[in-house]
Amino acid sequence: MSIAQNIEEIHKKIDISKVKLVAVTKNHGVSAMLEALAAGVTAVGENRVQEMLAKHPAIQAAGRSAEWHLIGHLQTNKVRQAVPLADLIHSVDSERLAREIDSTAGKLGKRQDVLLQVNIADEDSKFGVEAGQALPLARLISQLEHVRLCGLMTIAPFSETPEAIRPVFKETYQLYSELKLLKLANTEFNWLSMGMTNDYQVAIEEGANLVRIGTAIFGSRQY
Repeated sequence: MSIAQNIEEIHKKIDISKVKLVAVTKNHGVSAMLEALAAGVTAVGENRVQEMLAKHPAIQAAGRSAEWHLIGHLQTNKVRQAVPLADLIHSVDSERLAREIDSTAGKLGKRQDVLLQVNIADEDSKFGVEAGQALPLARLISQLEHVRLCGLMTIAPFSETPEAIRPVFKETYQLYSELKLLKLANTEFNWLSMGMTNDYQVAIEEGANLVRIGTAIFGSRQY
């Protein structure tokens, strides 16, 4: 099926008035991104700052606009490149990174929207803070002048049976709800980013309102 048809099929499975679809464009070219934007996608997600830097001007030159989400791990030495372009950074997982984003955004006169990445399954292979560290880091971020905490992001363990990882999504939603109830100053705790091609429907059932889908839109990545 075409990219437009793939997006149409996804839209049949999610309520786009309640759930934002982020089209993950890692290793996919500008032409594929333009097809997705023409088919109604409004947000694109990049894993690498380098790809965002390369694609952003090309999309603009084509007369298209999009929300740019940085969903991959962000190194502190890439913050100065990322902040000018990113509408939402999903992967804040340390005080050092949060402070670097704050400093860079301040120099640009910008308030950078971010999500706190949590590693609910405590996988060594994944970034993110443990659940018990989420509140202290959220409190710290809420005190930064040029960063706005907007919610949580998690990456669940891969499973051929998405039902098996439902508890991860459930626990993340519980943590999200607890933090939201605190109504920390200078936050807009509205986004719970969880769920990808293999498991987004289960994630939505457990409270996700931001899903990151690549393969189901674009097919397998071209390396």
